[in-house]
Amino acid sequence: MSEIVEPFAGNQRAAANHKEWVKEHMAGRYPPQWLDELRQRADIVKVVGSYVKLKKNGHRYVGLCPFHNETAPSFSVDEQKQVYHCFGCKAGGSVIQFVMDIERLSFPEAVAFLADQLHMPLPEMQNDPAYEKRRTLKERIYLANRTAARMYHQLLWQPESSAILHYLQQRGLSDAVIRRFGIGAAPPSAQVGHRLMEEGFTEEELIQAGLMLRREGRTFDMFRNRAMFPIIDTYGNVLGFGGRAMGDAMPKYLNTSDTPAFNKRYTVFAANLLRKARGLTRVILVEGYMDVVALSQFGVEGVAATLGTALTPEQARLLHRFAPEVYIAYDGDRAGQKAILRGLEVLEGENVPVRVLDFPGGLDPDEFIRQEGLEAFQALKPISAVTYRMRREKERHDVSTEEGRIEYAKACAAILRGVKEPVELENHLRHLSVETGFSKEVLMQQIGAAPPPKVVTAAKREGFRQKAREVSQVDWTARTLLAVLATGRLPKDSVSPEEFEDPLLRSLCEGLLAGESAASLMERQTDDQGRAAVGDILSLNTDLDDDGLMRMAQDCLKKMRKQRLEKALDLIQQRLPALAGEERERETQRAFTLTQQLLDLK
Repeated sequence: MSEIVEPFAGNQRAAANHKEWVKEHMAGRYPPQWLDELRQRADIVKVVGSYVKLKKNGHRYVGLCPFHNETAPSFSVDEQKQVYHCFGCKAGGSVIQFVMDIERLSFPEAVAFLADQLHMPLPEMQNDPAYEKRRTLKERIYLANRTAARMYHQLLWQPESSAILHYLQQRGLSDAVIRRFGIGAAPPSAQVGHRLMEEGFTEEELIQAGLMLRREGRTFDMFRNRAMFPIIDTYGNVLGFGGRAMGDAMPKYLNTSDTPAFNKRYTVFAANLLRKARGLTRVILVEGYMDVVALSQFGVEGVAATLGTALTPEQARLLHRFAPEVYIAYDGDRAGQKAILRGLEVLEGENVPVRVLDFPGGLDPDEFIRQEGLEAFQALKPISAVTYRMRREKERHDVSTEEGRIEYAKACAAILRGVKEPVELENHLRHLSVETGFSKEVLMQQIGAAPPPKVVTAAKREGFRQKAREVSQVDWTARTLLAVLATGRLPKDSVSPEEFEDPLLRSLCEGLLAGESAASLMERQTDDQGRAAVGDILSLNTDLDDDGLMRMAQDCLKKMRKQRLEKALDLIQQRLPALAGEERERETQRAFTLTQQLLDLK
């Protein structure tokens, strides 16, 4: 068993959307007190320090940010507040958010990951026998699959599996890539099921796992005489297998059916390797296991495949966790083209940016890279979904005839109605005009496009920028006061939410005074911008003793009150010339009172 470690190692998943925090937390799945305990016990310095080399600097630890490339450290971890923040890319949050970002996990997955490390039972595990029964069965299936994967891999190197090993080697696979993917062999003789039962697994467990079948009162191995590809999730769990038949046996690929631990809709082949790849700009989606393995053999990273089914919305969202864009690289034959069109619809439906690698001559990715080499593969220019659809339409119509050109133009016009960018639309119209002979004006009429957008002048743009600066600007003094309050070392009766005019700052003050931690306040932000703003505030340097913090807080309060009084006095002075009688006298008295208060502050 020692020769195979990497594919089945680890206990982590891939990344996810922070908004799940709000949904899960607000639904009451994780009580605030329980989450506070989790954060405290996790110790953010230890967790971050297992991924980032940190150096102590006061009560903070600094290092190079793991979320963007930098040469000078702008990443800090605050031990007191139990938060991290990067002043460069603005990443930040609690220990839970860090695990989400670094391991590419959803909020519930990150919570489960940390709870498992700390041996803290999840809230839903408490007083739920049915849940415990389901969890136990899933764990047994995972263990059975993991054990089976090791057996299959060991069997691949035995004489009885020589035909299967020979097939893999003929396909150009090296021993190293075979081991990387944990590829194995189910020999013609049925033996893995019986060996698993000798290891302590019951017949029912193996049937539930999809490793054995029961028919007419007899049980036998599901997989025989097949090259075996383990399907591994982002936790490192072996969910099931894809078995490639030798010879003319059918079906050519036999996949594990859905089980209590496995649903094909929610994962992809090589998801575990996607998680390990850092800094991916795209995921390449291919049709089959061999395509993934072949591209990997040539050094192409970030490749995945669906599991014998059409792409699902759940798989589309999963792929988007690993990279900002997906390239579809299905076979170039008719079936592959149809699958690409379906895949485009699914990805676009989930708002995932997508392009297509269109292989010439009906080749599949495996064939193309073996014939043409890595450089030719890397030189392939991914095309937009619109361009791909227009290419397919051109193949369907005879543009050498007038009727064919008309129908082709109509079909392309229908495609172009979905193009929002004027520059992209202009480019497609120019090419379509050359291909069909119709003017761009006529094609625009066919599209029924809206008039071009209004031109925004340079003066207007600068006005927008100035307004944005005004809106986004937060008073430095108020921010500093909140940072001091977040240390937990300032008497709560020394600050009131009414001191803050900005709604965000007032909300943060209310949360801190109510006993909410800085980490929890950062988690509560539902978007990156909000989290970055709160991170900037709460991560201000407050490395002072208690007396120093109190003096800083008093100075901040004094400045804030002075600013508020000055603002109110300015407003009165602006209004006075237009006032008369009792109202003028009343406002004059208010101005006198405000002036006296200002003098008292000096």
